[in-house]
Amino acid sequence: MDYAFSSAARLALDIREKRIGCRELLDLYLRRLDAIDPTVNAIVVKDIDRSRAHADAADAALARGELWGPLHGLPITVKESYNVAGLATTRGMPHLAGRLVDRDMLVVERLKAAGAVIFGKSNVPIHLADWQSYNVIYGCTNNPWDPGRTPGGSSGGGAAAVAAGLVAFEAGSDSAGSLRVPAHYCGVYGHRPTHGIVPQTGHELGGAIAPRDLSTLGPIARTADDLALVLGVMAGPDSLDRGCWALTPPPMKQRGFADLRIAVMLDSPTARVDAETRAQLQRVATFLSDRGAHVQETAPALDPEQATLTFLRLLRAAGSAGLTDEAAQAARQFLDGVTADESNYRIESARAELMSHRDWFRTDETRHRMRRTWAEFFQSWDFLICPASSTPATPHDHVSKRWEQTIRIDGDVVAATDQMFWVGFSALAHLPSTVTPLGLSGEGLPIGMQVIGPQGHDLRCIAFAAMLERCYRGFVAPPSFA
Repeated sequence: MDYAFSSAARLALDIREKRIGCRELLDLYLRRLDAIDPTVNAIVVKDIDRSRAHADAADAALARGELWGPLHGLPITVKESYNVAGLATTRGMPHLAGRLVDRDMLVVERLKAAGAVIFGKSNVPIHLADWQSYNVIYGCTNNPWDPGRTPGGSSGGGAAAVAAGLVAFEAGSDSAGSLRVPAHYCGVYGHRPTHGIVPQTGHELGGAIAPRDLSTLGPIARTADDLALVLGVMAGPDSLDRGCWALTPPPMKQRGFADLRIAVMLDSPTARVDAETRAQLQRVATFLSDRGAHVQETAPALDPEQATLTFLRLLRAAGSAGLTDEAAQAARQFLDGVTADESNYRIESARAELMSHRDWFRTDETRHRMRRTWAEFFQSWDFLICPASSTPATPHDHVSKRWEQTIRIDGDVVAATDQMFWVGFSALAHLPSTVTPLGLSGEGLPIGMQVIGPQGHDLRCIAFAAMLERCYRGFVAPPSFA
């Protein structure tokens, strides 16, 4: 049995049935960590002594006939931004280096209560604000498929660890593709949940307690079924909302492909997609059509430019809560030199960081009108499948500012920020999105796609990804780590 690449569900079952011990599995991961992670640098905070003691306790409990939960004794890691009592949480910010927290965040409490053994935390970019995973505290995380390329961000360390067989699953987060882009770049599965079903309690920074607009917490794994397993542990109301609602997501009906209505979006005038990514999407669309699904190239009747701008404004407005007075003043000075008719990523970001509450309400009104358009769209379609990003994983770039970074689309150099459309289009409307692997590029890099469904239909998105996993393609280990 190749336990390094087994699914979380299989590992949990083998632990329960005593085919492998909790400590035995943890030590297997720790040996791989010593041997492999120096070339990837995915797990940057380690908690070895406490995790070994926890694993020993899990083995002893099982011997007494005690079962802690569905993840009993399963060694896992979480994103560095997750608060775990006794470990550092810095979000890559140098002034927080070595900062230890004294309390688990709510999702960590739930993972531990389900029996998980947390042995480390994975790398992130500074402020969780890049599609790379690099910071001066922990250094650079490399993509297991090509160390010269990024694994994505901000949950890049977690996706790299899952792809390299360093852990069975990872708990990450996603505001602007922070979970979905790494899953696509690293060839694994990722799920951005419907906004609000996984509480952010304890994931805030600087003592804030208000949940952040657009931000979600979700799982990264090597199988679609593991996404459902972990989401079931993470999701549900926090203590403030427990008396108001309970989570009962609609299940996926046991239907074949012939029953499904699949909308396909291959490209966008505002966010070009490279030929290899389009070809992979077209190939899976043809596969679905050949098996009787009703497949059509279509999309919600929304203006892509307006969708991108609305998402960017809300995203940067949400991030402004953590803006220092000095940063806010710098944004004002920058905008002093900008005319009213000028617009680009950097300008609109600065405007959003300083927007009035009145302007925010107007932007939010646009967002909610778009949500209604999506709801009408899903009256006719079960899912929309589309790119997770414009290209496969890109080379490292730790020099350029976010708005200066570029990517190549079929030989043309374009702004890297253009591809934000693909992660913002559905996130703006609070929709669930599952990233599933499709294949490899000519350079041997993973290409994935998003499966977007109606609000609340998370399990249906994941179940559709599981159908493709069984019949089309699933996770394939990077050659250097298999």
